[in-house]
Amino acid sequence: MITLESLNRIEAMRYLGCGSTPPDDNTKALLDECELKVLSACQPKYLYKYFDIDTITSSVTLKGCSLVLGGRDIVAHLEGCYGVVIMCATLSGGIDNLIRTLQITDMARAVVANALASVAVEQVCDRVEKLIDMQYNNCYKTFRFSPGYGDLPIDIQKDFLTVLDAPKKIGLCTGATRMLTPIKSVTAIIGLSNNTIGKKKRGCVSCNLKGSCQFRKAGNRCV
Repeated sequence: MITLESLNRIEAMRYLGCGSTPPDDNTKALLDECELKVLSACQPKYLYKYFDIDTITSSVTLKGCSLVLGGRDIVAHLEGCYGVVIMCATLSGGIDNLIRTLQITDMARAVVANALASVAVEQVCDRVEKLIDMQYNNCYKTFRFSPGYGDLPIDIQKDFLTVLDAPKKIGLCTGATRMLTPIKSVTAIIGLSNNTIGKKKRGCVSCNLKGSCQFRKAGNRCV
């Protein structure tokens, strides 16, 4: 079970497009209020499962798993790896309800709560990754690589969640648009290797959101 006690205000300000500008007193008060709302509404849940890599060619196949990871970026990302951990995490439906309610009653609070919820789900993922590190502590690991990043198709989301039995176990689903529901949810792949993993490409050039990213428009980056 993962419980969040606080949220990273610096990251929240970046999501809000404020960069490194210190918040004024009114913004601090709004952050305080919305942080309490987000922490109260979120119910972090997660799943992860290990698979040996079967083949790495033009795509990555896994032993005992129907999921196929396609695209040159995930192939390069997992080069030299013998296995993967696929994971998912969600803040659960309470966050969706909170944001929807605030969008009707107070848009300013909705925007702040949305930013804080984005921070919250990343903090949950960080905690899950630490659990994975503890369980697989005798190997090297890649950073998290999610469907939709680079040329890894976001269309695999449904198969990804099916492999983890996420709809049944934690209520994490995806529809025809391939968007995850609840909305503050993440799926990701971590590669495991017996050898030191060289620096992998991670940044705006390989991100399929580079054309619409609000961070880039503001002159910032998320990685």
